[in-house]
Amino acid sequence: MKAKTIIGNILIAGLSALLTIIIYTNYFQDKIQRSDSETHKQKALDLLEDSNLVNFYQGNILPKGEINDFTLAAENSIHAVVHVTSKYNLENNDSYNNSFYEWLFGEKNNQPAVSFGSGVIISEDGYIVTNNHVIENSDEIQVVLNDKRTFTAKLVGADPGTDLALLKVKSTELPFISYGNSDILKVGEWVLAVGNPFNLTSTVTAGIVSAKARNINILDNKSNYPIESYIQTDAAVNKGNSGGALVNLRGELVGINSAILSPSGSYSGYSFAIPINLVKKVVADFIKFGEVQRAVLGINIQDVNSEIAKRYNLDKIEGVLISGVNDDGAAKEAGIKEGDVITEINKVKTNSVAELSEQVGKYRPGEIIYVTVKRENKKKQFEVLLRNMLGNTKIVKTDEFFSILGASLQQLDNIDKRRLDINNGVKITGIKKGALKKAGIKEGFIILKMQGEKVVEVVDIETILSKETKGAIVELEGLYPEGRYIYVYQIKLE
Repeated sequence: MKAKTIIGNILIAGLSALLTIIIYTNYFQDKIQRSDSETHKQKALDLLEDSNLVNFYQGNILPKGEINDFTLAAENSIHAVVHVTSKYNLENNDSYNNSFYEWLFGEKNNQPAVSFGSGVIISEDGYIVTNNHVIENSDEIQVVLNDKRTFTAKLVGADPGTDLALLKVKSTELPFISYGNSDILKVGEWVLAVGNPFNLTSTVTAGIVSAKARNINILDNKSNYPIESYIQTDAAVNKGNSGGALVNLRGELVGINSAILSPSGSYSGYSFAIPINLVKKVVADFIKFGEVQRAVLGINIQDVNSEIAKRYNLDKIEGVLISGVNDDGAAKEAGIKEGDVITEINKVKTNSVAELSEQVGKYRPGEIIYVTVKRENKKKQFEVLLRNMLGNTKIVKTDEFFSILGASLQQLDNIDKRRLDINNGVKITGIKKGALKKAGIKEGFIILKMQGEKVVEVVDIETILSKETKGAIVELEGLYPEGRYIYVYQIKLE
């Protein structure tokens, strides 16, 4: 009996021990391990917090306050991006307005041609930024807000050299996007593209900044003075996105979407946006002067590569080489020489022609900038008073300047270029008393060359005429819209 009791107690004790081991193994030890793991994670988070980093669990190391949630940026931007409709009157197109066209295609129905794009509201009182190519040569511009309200927009200013245009609608308390800072935008940073691709309104796509200061040479035929320093992203952008917003994760406007590189005409990997710091300056010029005020250093420049570095005995491949200096330019006046290498403009590094053009493009004639150069591998800083295309520091007003010609002028549109098989030209859109009328030139005449120099945009005529004195004879070469003959006229500047 006593033996049975002892054996029973031993079995109970053994089962209890076994049960304890099972419970410890499957519960308490797991709890301790999880607790230990949580402790390590908390320590990691504390370390990340000290390093101003968050969002460790998802494996994303991002600056504090910029977690990879795009909803805030989308909410802050989508209502301020508008749908832009540009209407063109085909009756003003000579290729449309002829009997042969009617014989081929039937009687004209006088319906305007329509194109679509996007725009960004930048102020609550109705200023809207878009691309120049979205509204170029349009007769009527309409914008539709995300809440379906429709407005007829007035064109404040347009510039082919930056592919920017500014519209204005009559309204108040409109949603708008605040400016960011494109200079501090980093490669690898998340961005959103907001626009109206393929006429689909209010579309948001995401990507990262793939490169900065990218020159893709799409404005060369549009202007003799293009500024191409694009933000390259892999956010999906298609036809209709042009003029839309590129925003960072705080919902700040850092660029205006402008172009894609694609063999098919649709998005195939990369898109390009105009940096907002350049946009801000151009917009301010439109509002204050009605046109862009271009400042120039008066130099010829090229990128520094290994060959250039070796030829000029440079200690490092950096900056932009000055290969020539204009005698009457701002750079020479300040003491900058041929062979100098520009490394900074106002403390912003410039390692390419595109970066240099972007930085100088943010300033006006008459403003002072500080240019850092390397001369004999030693850094020097120069104070430079910027000048305009005419070689002085004045603000240029095209309308005032062309009063001597007695004409209003307009850059030739793409329809006329294709029809006449020409690449450049400025059209005379109005004639009154002045030098052109005296020479027998009629409205509609397209100026191809002046004094033997190619004319691409209106400012080219201004630059050429600025070199001439009162009483000078100036030769114009061009054609009329029929395009049958080349005419040469001589005008006298009085």
